Amino acid sequence: MTTVETRGTAPPLPVTARRFPADAVPAVLWAGAAAVVALWWADTGSVVGTAGWLTGAGRIAGLLCGYACAVLVGLMARVPLLETRVGSDRVARWHAMAGRYTLCLLVAHIVLILTGYAAQDRTSLWHEAVTVVLDYPDMLKATAGTVILFAVGITSARAARRRTSYEFWYYVHLLTYAAVFLAFFHQLTLGDEFNGKPVATGVWYALYLGVAALVLWYRVLVPVRLNRRHRLRVESVHKEAPDVYSVVLRGRHLDELGARPGQFFRWRFLGEGMGWASTPYSLSAPPRPDLLRITVKALGDHSTAVALLRPGTRVWAEGPYGSLTADRATSHHALLIAAGVGVTPLRALFETLPGEVTLLYRARSAEDLALGGELEAIARRRGGQVLYALNGPGGERPSITAQSLRATFPGLAGHDVYVCGPHGFAQDVYAALRAAGVPDRRIHHESFEL
Repeated sequence: MTTVETRGTAPPLPVTARRFPADAVPAVLWAGAAAVVALWWADTGSVVGTAGWLTGAGRIAGLLCGYACAVLVGLMARVPLLETRVGSDRVARWHAMAGRYTLCLLVAHIVLILTGYAAQDRTSLWHEAVTVVLDYPDMLKATAGTVILFAVGITSARAARRRTSYEFWYYVHLLTYAAVFLAFFHQLTLGDEFNGKPVATGVWYALYLGVAALVLWYRVLVPVRLNRRHRLRVESVHKEAPDVYSVVLRGRHLDELGARPGQFFRWRFLGEGMGWASTPYSLSAPPRPDLLRITVKALGDHSTAVALLRPGTRVWAEGPYGSLTADRATSHHALLIAAGVGVTPLRALFETLPGEVTLLYRARSAEDLALGGELEAIARRRGGQVLYALNGPGGERPSITAQSLRATFPGLAGHDVYVCGPHGFAQDVYAALRAAGVPDRRIHHESFEL
């Protein structure tokens, strides 16, 4: 089925319970927001009249929007501490939430400031808007940045995402950097909190320059070093199931990457018209010192073109990312629940997780079971078990409920459960597991649909 040999199971890994206090990250971010409000409070005397209240509220919204922009970009920086210890999916959800907050604060800032200025100058809202944009310093750049942020927000909405390609969304999303850069300068030139206040100005510069340094280091310099060092190329491509292909990649010193079963990289295939977008695909086999493997289902332009890759194609990789690894395990009993191509990271975990491991694989039909032969071979070697949940003869879907899970897997509440599959499937399985008595801390999943 593939040129990557599935060797005997590695010696059992020690069960670890390393935990990063993920909830501390939002707490720190909210503390930063409180500090921003305190900055306004310290600089503001008494607020008088309707215009004063509107302008004051607009200033608060603007400061918080500026802070949210920095947070938004920081969460895009792919900092390993967050990506591998907190989890890429959780960071992605934080980023999406920060984006919604940013747009709401931006709208509030624009409406409140313009309304307050118009009330103060006793002029129309339209006249005030034109005056601010054309006459105030750095406002033309800020307006351009605002338009870009709204474009990013619109294309990131769930309804728009369904109608656009990943590549289009990806490049529009990258414009966030330009939007934040264009909007930055008017904050300092027009913000009363910064005019003549070197300490506040220095802190704001430090915030933005610090975030820019994270992006430069982790999204540019680290990937450059990785790819110069490891020189990945396509070794071979193999069909695993209808519209599902495995790509074997050869490189140098790949053991130095520190990649773990269950993790993913972001991939660009150069010279094949696929180098313009960075797409995440999970490792579908434990990494070896000279080989990596991914398994991809054709769901879009990029993933469909994977089947046409030729041996020798140069590959640009970024990673490893993700926290769906053995580090999450808290017991020696594990249940892996996969649907469709979500089996890829769980196949790697099935081979390497310590203790007693069972894999439940949901697919439409036996023909759609990607990597099925490998899973059966791994189960025989390690004494594990593979179960299948396939559609019935009439296409009826099997029901994965709390009752069926408890009946099939005795002692389920004491298992670590790893879940990977489409977003709706993962949500349904999560609800069933909770109803079956599995503690939240023992349900491990990553989802990238926002």
